[in-house]
Amino acid sequence: MAPSATGLIARPRRAVVNPEAGLWAMEEALHRRGFSCVAGADEAGRGACAGPLVTAACVLPAGPRGRVPELADSKLLTAAARERVYAQVVRRARAWSVIIIPPGEVDARGLHKANVEGLRRAFARLPMDPDYALIDGFPIAGLGVPALAVWKGDRTAACVAAASVLAKVTRDRMMVDLHQVYPGYDFATHKGYITPGHTGALDLRGPCPEHRRGFITVSSRLPADSGHDMVDALSVPAADATHDDAEGGDWNEF
Repeated sequence: MAPSATGLIARPRRAVVNPEAGLWAMEEALHRRGFSCVAGADEAGRGACAGPLVTAACVLPAGPRGRVPELADSKLLTAAARERVYAQVVRRARAWSVIIIPPGEVDARGLHKANVEGLRRAFARLPMDPDYALIDGFPIAGLGVPALAVWKGDRTAACVAAASVLAKVTRDRMMVDLHQVYPGYDFATHKGYITPGHTGALDLRGPCPEHRRGFITVSSRLPADSGHDMVDALSVPAADATHDDAEGGDWNEF
């Protein structure tokens, strides 16, 4: 901090958040502090055992244009509402980007590392340089701008919520397309998450190329001669991962 004219340290004013602004309060506070380009990032598919991991970043404009109708955490919206919000975000956003990370890359890097790298790439792919970054859940180093990890950011900051919708709709559309390629797994219904029906299909057919080998639910059903190092199914507690903010269910970092 630079000394003031009185020789004392000038302390920066705190950004005051207006609680009545709701989902837009955090960005409005940052705009008032001089950060005109605030980008948010989120992912979809972290807890799924099949299909890609999708990350997205978004910059919404200040003022009424940035107040996207129905905008909320993608998991709180119906599929039809998500499609409406997606169309509005794409139309209104100053900038947005989506990154697709295929299952093989998720397995090769490990889930968390792939997630972090995907979020970093989403910021880097934006066609404009943000001057502040908000990330859902955990910090991302090396962005080159001030950044803040926001707990439940998709329910706290509009730009993060917008990114969550971009990622979720993109991924859901991809899973519907994968259902046409691998109809026996019903990807269009469960979107690659672990459900009784999905587990039953794995028992009957075994994994397909879109399944992530890092999940015990998948790896324990691979043929013994597949060349994949099998993991002990009892070494990690079993858990169903049924929404995007799940911590990976039965994921095993190998």
